[in-house]
Amino acid sequence: MDSPAVSPTPLLKTNETSVETKGEGRERFSSRLAFYFSAVGSAVGFGNVWRFPSLVFEYGGGAFFIPYLLALFLVGIPLLVLEISLGQHFQLGDVGCFGKIHERLRGVGLASIACGYMLVTYYSMLLAWTFNAFFASFRADNFWDQDEVSGTEAKEYFYQTIIGMDIVGDDQPDRLVGMNVFYSLLTWVVIYFSLAYGLEASGKVSYLTMGFPLVILFVFLGRSLTLEGSENGINEYIGESNWGIFSDHPEIWSRAVSQILFSLGTVGIMTAYGSHCKRNEPAFLNSCVVALSNSMFSFISGFAVFATLGHLAYLEGLDSVADLEYSSFGLVFGSWPVALGTLPGGQHWIRLFFIMLFMLGIDSAFSFMEAFLTVLHDTKLFHNVDRKRASLVLTACAFLLSTLYATDAGLIFLDSVDYYINFVIIFVGFVKCVAAGWVYKIETQIECLGPKIVFVYITTTFGSVLLACAMWFGVGNAAAGFFGLVISYAMGIAYVGYLMKKKMHEDPTLTWSDMLFDLTMGNVMKLREDLVSSVGHIPVAWAFLIRHFIPQVLLILFFLGADATTIDEEGNEVKVFGSYGGYATTYQVLGILTVVFAGFLVVSSLVFPNLYEALETVDETEKSVDKNNIDEIEMAEKDQVDDIGNEQLSKGELA
Repeated sequence: MDSPAVSPTPLLKTNETSVETKGEGRERFSSRLAFYFSAVGSAVGFGNVWRFPSLVFEYGGGAFFIPYLLALFLVGIPLLVLEISLGQHFQLGDVGCFGKIHERLRGVGLASIACGYMLVTYYSMLLAWTFNAFFASFRADNFWDQDEVSGTEAKEYFYQTIIGMDIVGDDQPDRLVGMNVFYSLLTWVVIYFSLAYGLEASGKVSYLTMGFPLVILFVFLGRSLTLEGSENGINEYIGESNWGIFSDHPEIWSRAVSQILFSLGTVGIMTAYGSHCKRNEPAFLNSCVVALSNSMFSFISGFAVFATLGHLAYLEGLDSVADLEYSSFGLVFGSWPVALGTLPGGQHWIRLFFIMLFMLGIDSAFSFMEAFLTVLHDTKLFHNVDRKRASLVLTACAFLLSTLYATDAGLIFLDSVDYYINFVIIFVGFVKCVAAGWVYKIETQIECLGPKIVFVYITTTFGSVLLACAMWFGVGNAAAGFFGLVISYAMGIAYVGYLMKKKMHEDPTLTWSDMLFDLTMGNVMKLREDLVSSVGHIPVAWAFLIRHFIPQVLLILFFLGADATTIDEEGNEVKVFGSYGGYATTYQVLGILTVVFAGFLVVSSLVFPNLYEALETVDETEKSVDKNNIDEIEMAEKDQVDDIGNEQLSKGELA
């Protein structure tokens, strides 16, 4: 549904459209339903099953939904609207969209898809391990044939036999695990064929990979609710609320936001999918459907998980689900399959469970690759490269990189990189909001208000937050940090007011209201106006959140995570960043390099935009060619006019 565009302020008023490409000849989703299945399938993955329910249980039961829902509506959905809307409006992937905002911002889009590519190299290994566990259940020495299996034994079987950690060294991996290399190759073959035959093929795959796990989840839920002890598990999951969690564990807020960001995966996937929709699709509605469907799947998964764990706790005579493995690998490869194994025909339930896990993950995996492939095909360099060939190169390279996680230390590498990738996701979300909310049409803003006013205001806004973070997390004084935030911001705004008053003396046509609006909301409201012209209704509140709430929150969360501490084996308090999990330096360095690499892409693009000229989109090239042709025509016409004038002048002199 279209909505009238907000009238631009006089200072930023322009009749130019910000989009040159119409997306003609671009692949399209066959229907809105196909888009929903692909987008929701991308968002829903392992984390919905093993991470969300455990977070609810660990952080106060029902109390966790307060920060979770606030994070969903104030951070997750606005970022999703941004990605889908940009993709639809510009009909380009992440790099092209941010290159349209400013040529120096191509690195923002590149950091985004690089994050997804780094992530999928280890995410695919989770699928390979699931493959391995599934086929291992058919062997003669099937682990699940035993009469009595505990969650701890199942987890150890997964670690030692499936992953192959039985002889791993402390400082470095010792060997490649042959079966995991094979199943990794098999996983990447599936990803390739899901990707190579275009959007129509991957859309059809999504009907299966999203629809089947949904059906299986409800089957598990229905069966688990009939089991003895299931009501106790559900009560521990959602029936009790610990409101003291907010004071006892203030990190609940950062965990909620991290869960939303990681689950929705705003790393170029939704931009790519948006670019394959028609430009007039209702982006805001579609974003809400995708985000709410993802959260609903997580919520329902929690019932299935904890009802089953409640039954297992009952069988083992335990007082609480907390005595079981209820999160991460201990859940999906330990307690949950053990609980399913206690049912009649238990081995078949376990195999069905592994099938569900694989299908949950596979569409997330090929959607990360789709984001990268879309960016490549948008560029003039790779525009005409055959999709099958491009898919083969991308998947082959990713497979080779993923062999790092097929070593006996694969889980350690995975766990370490996964921790640091969370920082990359927060960083990418931050720079995207800055690009959209602060840099869009900044040249026009500078022309109207002057560079000094604009840059002092930007420095005041983010400088005060950085100062507060330094005092909160560096000095460790929350009161001083808050005081520094207020004082530094007030001083900066006072100086901005002085500069604006001076500007009004120079130009009497300017007014306080126009200047304030242009300075505080002009960029993002112009972006909203341009997007609304293509994708329909976007609330004004979205513009405010993108500019004045989300980037500041993500900046604080980044430093909050970097400042987190833990107790090491010797009882000393140490920073988690740089010593995560107590792993050796090799693993820490690899994880930290992912954060450094993303930062390098953004900064290098800002400073040296010519480095990424190869990522210039096809329509930009055509525009450049057309401009050159127009210049040549104008020069020819000018020469012709000069020739005629000279000829007439010569005739006049002769006369």
